[in-house]
Amino acid sequence: MASNNNSIKKTLIVAFSLCVVCSVVVSAAAVALRPIQQTNQELDRKTNILQVAELYKPGDSVAEQFSHITPRVVNLDTGKYSDKFDPETFDQFAAAADPATSRSLGGNDPAGIGRRENFATVYLVGDPARPDQIILPVRGQGLWSIMYGYLALKGDGNTIVGLSFYQQGETPGLGGEVDNPKWKALWDGKQVYADQSMTPVIRLVKGGVDAQTPNAENKVDALSGATLTSRGVTQLLQFWLGDQGFANYLSRFRDPSQGA
Repeated sequence: MASNNNSIKKTLIVAFSLCVVCSVVVSAAAVALRPIQQTNQELDRKTNILQVAELYKPGDSVAEQFSHITPRVVNLDTGKYSDKFDPETFDQFAAAADPATSRSLGGNDPAGIGRRENFATVYLVGDPARPDQIILPVRGQGLWSIMYGYLALKGDGNTIVGLSFYQQGETPGLGGEVDNPKWKALWDGKQVYADQSMTPVIRLVKGGVDAQTPNAENKVDALSGATLTSRGVTQLLQFWLGDQGFANYLSRFRDPSQGA
């Protein structure tokens, strides 16, 4: 007598076999596509860096354009370059998650990131000894998300060229306007520090900024209707440009006598 093809046992065997086959196919696809994904991620990273530095030319080779940019790993505590890591492969976000290569910020965490890595990768445009631009990775808490971006400064370590966030989950039309080209254009020429101080004073303000605004060079229009996102942008910039971030590193460009 033929066995019952609708039995629970056979149903379970078929379902299990199907799961195994699907798992193998998905795993094989993930392994096969990983190099392509990594290549695309690297291309996207380089494109974002070129864009914030206002160097990106659509249609031209990204690799060729990026050949004029030198990555270096910086010790955030000392402000000096480090040869401990390869700047081409160093993952500072992984380092931030590892207690061995980061530190907890505890209650002194205005950017809302929890931990800060001990080392970070910066990007130098032109001659690394006297760069035309210095591009810094920045991140911090907005209203709904951690916002990840790059800040480009001129070689004086003070004048902003551009600010761009490549990953954020803020409210479209409100906090999401951090991606608006018109708003991003407002950053060009703004000053991070005042006089010779290394305490950052750059910030977003409500009510608009014009030539008559006191200390207008240190202020940018806040995002309309996005108070918490605007506050987050101010706090993340003041964190990364302050003594917990890149201030020790940038001081060498404000005072070249400090050396490398």
